[in-house]
Amino acid sequence: MAPSGSRNIKRNCQRVLYWIPVLFIWLIVAWSYYAYVVQLCIVVYLLAYHVLFIMFVWAYWQTIFTKPLNPLKEFHLSHSDKELLEREDRGESQQEILRRLAKDLPIYTRTTSGAIRYCDRCYVVKPDRCHHCSVCDKCILKMDHHCPWVNNCVGFSNYKFFMLFLTYSLLYCLFVTATDLQYFIQFWTNGLPDTQAKFHIMFLFFAASMFSVSLASLFAYHCWLVCKNRSTLEVFRAPAFRHGTDKNGFSLGVSKNFRQVFGDEKKYWLLPVFTSLGDGCSFPTCLMNPDPEQPASPSGNAAIKSDGETHLFPAKPLRESQSRLLSNGLSWAESEGTGNKDCQGESDTIVAYYCILFTFTMYNELPVY
Repeated sequence: MAPSGSRNIKRNCQRVLYWIPVLFIWLIVAWSYYAYVVQLCIVVYLLAYHVLFIMFVWAYWQTIFTKPLNPLKEFHLSHSDKELLEREDRGESQQEILRRLAKDLPIYTRTTSGAIRYCDRCYVVKPDRCHHCSVCDKCILKMDHHCPWVNNCVGFSNYKFFMLFLTYSLLYCLFVTATDLQYFIQFWTNGLPDTQAKFHIMFLFFAASMFSVSLASLFAYHCWLVCKNRSTLEVFRAPAFRHGTDKNGFSLGVSKNFRQVFGDEKKYWLLPVFTSLGDGCSFPTCLMNPDPEQPASPSGNAAIKSDGETHLFPAKPLRESQSRLLSNGLSWAESEGTGNKDCQGESDTIVAYYCILFTFTMYNELPVY
C-alpha cells in the first residue's frame, strides 16, 4: 500500500505543478491590465483595449477548461475482446483480432508498418488523427499537442479556441506595444514625470513587445497548419494510410480546411464558441484510392454525381446527426484537379519555413504515442 500511496502523492504534486505556467500567464495578464488601465490610463484607447482584453481572456479560458474529447464507445474494446487480445502472444494474431474489430469503423490511417492503430492503455482502436497523451493519460481526438501554458491538451474540442487565443493574445500585445510606444520613448528622453507609472510603462512595453514576437511566430505556424489541415504531431510524423504515408491526406483545400476548424457560420468565426465540423472520430480525405477493407455505403465511400461528374465521398462519421461535415455532400466533394493539387508535396520554401519555426513550437510539445 505504501508504494501506491507515494505514487498518488507524486501524481497530485505533478498536477499542482502543471498549473504553474497557467498561473504565471494569469499574473502577467492581471498586471498588464493594472499597468495599462490604472497607470497609463489612455482614455481614448480604453474601449478598444477592453474589447481585446475580454476576447483574449474568454478564448484563453475556453482553451484551458474545455475538456478534450476521447474516442466514442464504438472504438472501445469490450471486456471479452480485451481478454481475447491479452491471451494472444503473437503480434499477427492480435492484429487479426484488431482488424476484425476495426472492420466496421471509419478508420483509414495505420501505423507506419501497416498495422491497426491500437492503444493498450485506453483499450481503444484509435480513430484517425487520435493520439494518446502521456500527460493526460488519455487518447485525445485530433490531438495537436499538450500545452503547458494552458495545462490542457489542444485537440479537436478546443483547437478553434486555441487559435483564437493566439489571435487575440497577439492583437492584445501588439495594441499595448503600439499605444505604449510614445510613452516608452518619453521615458528614455526624460519626458515623463518621475512617478510610479514610469516603472510600469517601461516593463509593459518590454513584456508586450517580447510576447508579440514569440506569439507572431506561433500564430503564423498554426495558421499554416490550419490551411494545410495538419496537426503539429502530423508535421513531425505524417499520417500513414494503406498506400503509405501522406502528409496531405486530410487536406481538402484552404477554404474547406479552414471551415473544418471554424465552421460554416461566419458570424461565429471570431467568437470562442464551438463550431468545428464533424465529431472528431472521422475526417474526409483527399485520397483517390479508398481503403478496400472499409465497408460500403453508408459508412464507406460513396459516389456522388454532380453536373455529370462522379466524385469520391469519404467515409461518414459515426454520428452523422451530430456531424455538420456531411450536412451538404457537395460541399465536400472534390474535383480531380483540386484533389491532386492538395495532395502534392510541399515546396522547399515551406520546409525551410517550418524548420525555422521548429524552435518556437518545441517548448509546448510533450511525448505522445
